[in-house]
Amino acid sequence: MTLPRDLTGYGANPPAAQWPGGARVAVQFVINYEEGAENSVLNGDKGSEAFLSDMVGAGSHPARAMAMESLYEYGSRAGFWRLHRLFTARDVPVTVFGVAAAMAMNPASVEAMLKADWEIASHGYRWIDYQYLPEEVEREHIARAIELHTRLTGARPLGWYQGRTSPNTARLVVEEGGFVYDADSYADDLPYWDVRHGKPQLIVPYSLDANDMKMVALNGFTEGDQFFRYLRDSFEQLREEGGRMMSVGLHARIAGKPGRARAVARFLDHVIESGDAWISRRIDIARHWLEHHPHAGGAA
Repeated sequence: MTLPRDLTGYGANPPAAQWPGGARVAVQFVINYEEGAENSVLNGDKGSEAFLSDMVGAGSHPARAMAMESLYEYGSRAGFWRLHRLFTARDVPVTVFGVAAAMAMNPASVEAMLKADWEIASHGYRWIDYQYLPEEVEREHIARAIELHTRLTGARPLGWYQGRTSPNTARLVVEEGGFVYDADSYADDLPYWDVRHGKPQLIVPYSLDANDMKMVALNGFTEGDQFFRYLRDSFEQLREEGGRMMSVGLHARIAGKPGRARAVARFLDHVIESGDAWISRRIDIARHWLEHHPHAGGAA
């Protein structure tokens, strides 16, 4: 039986990553910037947002949901700036997964990202579920995301992560042709090449377990110490194995809360003090992989 899936990957023999400086682990921090681009009747959607907030299990309403709106607003008003201070104080590089419509609503945040020399990858045009959206609508949204992102930042995005994908997303990203990497995968601890859609596309996979979204999930972490311990144990396992990549996913409205930010700070200090990590932006990992592990069929 043949399926359009790769269930083998690198198998028992992953390639030697050759991270800079002989680092054992490449550690990559992502801040997802989504606030303002979520489902809302103000944005022309059929109902309010029901996903990824401290109101776990909330329903979508065909009117404004004021509590949900304010939970998201916390991220752009306060949480983002707390995380910004936390990372810039330690001079640690970050990749932002920026939803274009959200960035357009808060130019000061975009300016701060650029000043800190953070990578701003595209997180799509809107923070909505694309699973059942018509292909032509998703294609249009990808184009609109790139155009708006370019206008806001001065350069087109080189990385892509939609998050709430459709079966068409990966193919549409390859079709667009301008992304150095696609992060819409959770399938490995290393970058890899995807050749399913006509030409090789570099995948730099992301993580939903080393992710603060588990703080607002019914099966997730209930307090900062659990989050810290999980991040620390994940790092130490990958450090022991060597030659792996660790992605840490954060959201301004989640990890930006005081008690959770404290856990992020503790983990950051643990990684820095280990001396075994290459902490980098996602685009830097992608460029390293392009240089040291180009696609076997030629340049992508």
